[in-house]
Amino acid sequence: MKMTVDFEECLKDSPRFRAALEEVEGDVAELELKLDKLVKLCIAMIDTGKAFCVANKQFMNGIRDLAQYSSNDAVVETSLTKFSDSLQEMINFHTILFDQTQRSIKAQLQNFVKEDLRKFKDAKKQFEKVSEEKENALVKNAQVQRNKQHEVEEATNILTATRKCFRHIALDYVLQINVLQSKRRSEILKSMLSFMYAHLAFFHQGYDLFSELGPYMKDLGAQLDRLVVDAAKEKREMEQKHSTIQQKDFSSDDSKLEYNVDAANGIVMEGYLFKRASNAFKTWNRRWFSIQNNQLVYQKKFKDNPTVVVEDLRLCTVKHCEDIERRFCFEVVSPTKSCMLQADSEKLRQAWIKAVQTSIATAYREKGDESEKLDKKSSPSTGSLDSGNESKEKLLKGESALQRVQCIPGNASCCDCGLADPRWASINLGITLCIECSGIHRLGVHFSKVRSLTLDTWEPELLKLMCELGNDVINRVYEANVEKMGIKKPQPGQRQEKEAYIRAKYVERKFVDKYSISLSPPEQQKKFVSKSSEEKRLSISKFGPGDQVRASAQSSVRSNDSGIQQSSDDGRESLPSTVSANSLYEPEGERQDSSMFLDSKHLNPGLQLYRASYEKNLPKMAEALAHGADVNWANSEENKATPLIQAVLGGSLVTCEFLLQNGANVNQRDVQGRGPLHHATVLGHTGQVCLFLKRGANQHATDEEGKDPLSIAVEAANADIVTLLRLARMNEEMRESEGLYGQPGDETYQDIFRDFSQMASNNPEKLNRFQQDSQKF
Repeated sequence: MKMTVDFEECLKDSPRFRAALEEVEGDVAELELKLDKLVKLCIAMIDTGKAFCVANKQFMNGIRDLAQYSSNDAVVETSLTKFSDSLQEMINFHTILFDQTQRSIKAQLQNFVKEDLRKFKDAKKQFEKVSEEKENALVKNAQVQRNKQHEVEEATNILTATRKCFRHIALDYVLQINVLQSKRRSEILKSMLSFMYAHLAFFHQGYDLFSELGPYMKDLGAQLDRLVVDAAKEKREMEQKHSTIQQKDFSSDDSKLEYNVDAANGIVMEGYLFKRASNAFKTWNRRWFSIQNNQLVYQKKFKDNPTVVVEDLRLCTVKHCEDIERRFCFEVVSPTKSCMLQADSEKLRQAWIKAVQTSIATAYREKGDESEKLDKKSSPSTGSLDSGNESKEKLLKGESALQRVQCIPGNASCCDCGLADPRWASINLGITLCIECSGIHRLGVHFSKVRSLTLDTWEPELLKLMCELGNDVINRVYEANVEKMGIKKPQPGQRQEKEAYIRAKYVERKFVDKYSISLSPPEQQKKFVSKSSEEKRLSISKFGPGDQVRASAQSSVRSNDSGIQQSSDDGRESLPSTVSANSLYEPEGERQDSSMFLDSKHLNPGLQLYRASYEKNLPKMAEALAHGADVNWANSEENKATPLIQAVLGGSLVTCEFLLQNGANVNQRDVQGRGPLHHATVLGHTGQVCLFLKRGANQHATDEEGKDPLSIAVEAANADIVTLLRLARMNEEMRESEGLYGQPGDETYQDIFRDFSQMASNNPEKLNRFQQDSQKF
């Protein structure tokens, strides 16, 4: 920076002062040129940046279009969606950067040029004018003759006034120069510092964004490496298969014929046959026929829903048909109708007849198991079964999760700041969040577990949990005293205020209504548990596990026989609606009345959680946790049962999931050595058994009688639970033998558990087969 002009030299109006002025004026003129050039370059940079953002956004939209086009490939769709969302965030960051650049460089420096440099120029003009007037006064004063006293006095007065004016304006000019020299330093540095801070924020936001995306990209890279290896392997297998098929004899279509009664997809045999229509013209049409799930069906096109020819093969017969002109015909006859079919050759006709006869025999051997197979198996040629799978996959996609969760009251805006269209969620709290609040919510998984509603895959029980709670429910608990305390919720964009508010709300729980416990816990809580626990201990001592299961089945039979409707809307296992879950372990005369429960505000938080878990009351459970309830609280008056065990007895899958997401120990056992998995197995709650196995339950643990869940399920003859336990045990042994610790297991194991999870959450009535079979026998 140039040296400032001295005020003393200004009064002398010395040559040094004039030289300093000349140097300053030249420097200011050059400064104005530099600043004008910088502002123009800034405007050009901003315009170019905005054009870049527009082009980048078009590119990002192209990626999204490609992701939607790839909807049938989950890996490609998920990856492209994640990448496009990240690019959209970067575009937003770029836009913010250009806005801040415009404010810090363009606006601030332009204001400096227009205001401060203009003042300098105005002061310069006044100084030059008064300097010229002073010079004229000096010349005139020097030219006055001595004998003209009147002119001498007039010239002296003019010179004195001019000098005084000159000094005043000159000092103002020097002051303006010095102020300008000092201010230009602060203005330039201030604008550049603001510009650099904008860049710092931009790169920091980008780093944070890609730090979160980094692990996914790393996993995707490893997956791509495996895909390359698998593609090479598949190519070799296809080439080998191609050469093998080329060597076969295709003189007729007979070589293509195969049938398998034990086919994994349920299709015993399939192929083209001619079918005679039942109309008056008796026309013949070629259709694709298949024998699957003890039914004979056909379809014209692959996407068409199959038409069932025979509902149950056990009720039909098949025979040759030689009394018509067409060759290779056979007839399938049922009690209500007959179907005339024609094969392409005699060999094919014999094969179809044998396949139908074998399927009939198999159907008789399996008796009532056909409904179970229909639930578990799906056929690629059966449109109705395909539609079930498609809806199941669609349910797990991020966009479907977003739409379902945002329909819950209060979920259309962020739970903490109110920003519209939140795309993130806290799964253990059951609330929706904006992206900024979701970042602040990473306080630790014991406080909040954050997941994306659009980028992550949602398990059915977790999605159902989100739909049971919601922002309105949770805020009534965690913000009960906000208005009383005079605290305002933070607005979108107030990062520091949000951090303080969220920490106070969820970690310190300052806004929770700290109601007083009006009754003495040691005395009053005994009123709730003492009689129940004493009777339960007496009743359990009278019954072994097998008797308990039979008591459970008998209770179900009684409720069903009396016409009591069982609820399945929330994914709960079926229980008699007039009988408490605890009573499944008790004789009928010793069942407890639920009216013994006290008002929740008179219970300590642990007992409130214990009670609400049995009653399937998620809002009360959330309230108890907010008041500091231990999620693994053990009731010493109830055989040290935990809230999770009570949730099992209550029969709600969503209640169990809520407790597990909030840190419940899936292996904590009662005094009889029974954990949640034991109780779910005894009660025949298949969905809960599936959930506990997925959450790491130890199925090798034994109770005080030395029985593990598998032995209990075998004794109860519950096929579904035995299947799940054995699959989990086989998968565990396989992973241990292959050293795959921490891996989820093979695809078959995952598919079966995924199907059971879907049924438990969306079609729980399909898991009631065990109870229905108990009624038959």
